[in-house]
Amino acid sequence: MEKVVLAYSGGLDTSYCVKYLIYEQNLEVHSILVNTGGFSEKELDEVEKRAYKLGSSSHINKTILDDFYNKAIKYLIFGNVLKNNTYPLSVSAERIFQAIEVINYAKKIGAKYIAHGSTGAGNDQIRFDVIFQTLAPEIEIITPIRDLKLSREEEMAYLQKHGVEYSWEKAQYSINKGIWGTSVGGKETLTSHSTLPETAYPSQLQKEEEETITLNFKKGELIGINGHKDSPVKNIQKLEKIASAFAIGRDIHVGDTIIGIKGRVGFEAAAPMIIIKAHHLLEKHVLTKWQQYWKEQLANWYGMLLHEGNYLDPVMRNIEVFMEDAQKSVTGDVTVLLKPYHFTLQGIESDYDMMKSDFGQYGEMNNSWTSDDAKGFIKIYGNANKIYHNVNPSES
Repeated sequence: MEKVVLAYSGGLDTSYCVKYLIYEQNLEVHSILVNTGGFSEKELDEVEKRAYKLGSSSHINKTILDDFYNKAIKYLIFGNVLKNNTYPLSVSAERIFQAIEVINYAKKIGAKYIAHGSTGAGNDQIRFDVIFQTLAPEIEIITPIRDLKLSREEEMAYLQKHGVEYSWEKAQYSINKGIWGTSVGGKETLTSHSTLPETAYPSQLQKEEEETITLNFKKGELIGINGHKDSPVKNIQKLEKIASAFAIGRDIHVGDTIIGIKGRVGFEAAAPMIIIKAHHLLEKHVLTKWQQYWKEQLANWYGMLLHEGNYLDPVMRNIEVFMEDAQKSVTGDVTVLLKPYHFTLQGIESDYDMMKSDFGQYGEMNNSWTSDDAKGFIKIYGNANKIYHNVNPSES
């Protein structure tokens, strides 16, 4: 039998794929789960047992948290990347690195095929296939859910036919969890007006009493919380545990898919939303106007290209160099007030804070120029407008 490597999550779609590849394609299935922070050790063990029970000839779990952080999350923070000013690329960023690991594993075991459980209407099919085709054009891609245009009910019926019971309560919401957030899709997100019920979100409100925390940044990276230093990955996980108890970071993202249709998905991303907003506030204090302007332009492109599966384009490495260089002075502490369902940024402290300069205070008396200096500057500053309207009086 020929080998096929299946990008496996343990959910309905990939469970269907295991059975389909065995019974309909007569292939030897080797499943791999690439963990980007969404699974505990206990859950990984359960996924492995489920894969073998479904019929996988072999299964491996590979955790890539540090690699994912260093190659993607770090730059999403540096760029304050929020797709459509809303979505922190929770799942879209993960897919690139999952695809790379799947390809590496397929090459290692000499698989002739690669399979994934993406549908034909979303972005994941493109993210996976672009990486697969770029890094291993010789390996054929199999996509049962996309090719057969299956509904979730049809997938469940097929699994039941082959002796696998799958709870509809579990299947009605598609949940993808990782260190940089959790996406939640269901019947409500297929409409333009319905909102997800409270119970659809994995994290529920547990704390109602306000809590103040301090995030410690060094050169743009989160190196500590409340003065307790740790690796950025561990700090993201700690912050997620603290903030998700307040049910912070929930929203519904609406965007243009790569294939041109509108897409809608719910998500919860407590730590990512707080980190991005806190980092952005710190940057507003320590970066110049033009550093902020150009970083925003490049970060917008970076987020879009990553979201659309173009991580391997060399321009991404060029943008990363710029964003990392711009973080030299992004060091300091940001105070955040946590409340049920939302948070407030209270302020920053940094040795690089340009509000603390001796030149003047906004809205108060200046220290380094006279009133005549100000009047002369304003007169010259307005010259271009005055000349234009002098030549074009009808537009005045």
